[in-house]
Amino acid sequence: MPFVAVNPYTEEEISRHDAFDAARLEAALAGAAEGFRAWRASSFAERAEVMNRVAELLEAEYPVAAELMTSEMGKTFSAAKGEAMKCALTIRYMAEHVESMLLPESLATAGSRSGVRYEPLGAVFAIMPWNFPLWQVVRMAAGTLMAGNVVAFKHAPNVPGCALYLEDLFARAGAPRGVVTNLFVELDQVPTVIADDRVAAVTITGSERAGRAVAQLAGASLKKCVLELGGADPFIVTGSADLGLAVASAVSARVQNNGQACIAAKRFIVVRERAAEFLDAFVEAMGAVAMGDPMDASTTLGPLVSRAQRDLLAAQVSSSLERGARALVGGAVPAGRGFFYPATVLVDVPADARAATEELFGPVAVVLVAADLEDAVAVANATPWGLGASVWSSDPDEVDRAIETLEVGMVFANAVVASMPELPFGGTKRSGFGRELSVLGAREFVNAKSFYVA
Repeated sequence: MPFVAVNPYTEEEISRHDAFDAARLEAALAGAAEGFRAWRASSFAERAEVMNRVAELLEAEYPVAAELMTSEMGKTFSAAKGEAMKCALTIRYMAEHVESMLLPESLATAGSRSGVRYEPLGAVFAIMPWNFPLWQVVRMAAGTLMAGNVVAFKHAPNVPGCALYLEDLFARAGAPRGVVTNLFVELDQVPTVIADDRVAAVTITGSERAGRAVAQLAGASLKKCVLELGGADPFIVTGSADLGLAVASAVSARVQNNGQACIAAKRFIVVRERAAEFLDAFVEAMGAVAMGDPMDASTTLGPLVSRAQRDLLAAQVSSSLERGARALVGGAVPAGRGFFYPATVLVDVPADARAATEELFGPVAVVLVAADLEDAVAVANATPWGLGASVWSSDPDEVDRAIETLEVGMVFANAVVASMPELPFGGTKRSGFGRELSVLGAREFVNAKSFYVA
């Protein structure tokens, strides 16, 4: 099956690329192995020089990169420009800091010298999603590459242009051949890649189902893996919250990236005393979200990535409505061109409805009412996922209680959950394991080698 890019706004095909045959895949994996030998022998300063050139190129041509992302997956052009610049910022951060994160550590033992060294593993096979076509790869790769590993990545089949752009970006920056390699491989070729002895570790950002499959394959080959999977992130509004800030942030949190983000807020849990006030303002604001051409600066909400994704979301909503949920705004596929779905607010969602039991990857918000903060946290934790959460409160004690009791990998207070190079990114429960970014991300794909000298 070819890798095909279709513009979600115009519904027109942009490009088509054949999957690698066995010979092409063998050449790519051989190139990655060769690249690792050269890259691991380089110094941190030499790696940082290449990485900073990548950042320079991105900063110089970010509108080009942004238009490519918008055309292939439908994110707004303004969001795409922000994504490209965030990639450059993160690359620069990791280029500056990873050496200090991986310095050998001395530990006191009976020996004359002892401690831990951090050494690269080899080629990391990365299976990447379409929703942040540049950022997802950079988020995983920046620290991994600076640690001395190389990356061979299978991107989503609907963003082939972004995959080729990334590979070319590192080549133009002077990275040795094989340091960053795009693999146009199909799903039935993934087991072959994971099992290959030249692949040292595996990472995936994707669905829970895909994560389970990859983890099984990695386990069968005794290879380290990192899983960044789905979420149903709670957005908790307490009695002391600044409601104006909370409502504005709630809209942004739900429609960012056209609602297609693993860390987008999806369940809005409001304490009873503020529920009516929040809901009135939230519904009005969601109803005012401008939907249209993602290249237009006035557009807030672009199309979903594909017809299949739009149809899945529509089915999840319609099934939930049939079971008793109510849509206070949105809730139906609009007529016309493009894979659009409107900003939607659901209430009275039954616990067994699809909107309550499945991740909604689109601009659909489920609003729930809780008695108080403790009840809100209990509702938030009553899910198999645990990626991120936000709490909106002006009470420091409430904030601290939420941070301590929410069963997630990341908690943000009075701010929308976001990724940044300084903080580790990842989840718990069925949202996966392992971390990207920060010192923890830089150390995911290294051999922590103990040494002891008598």
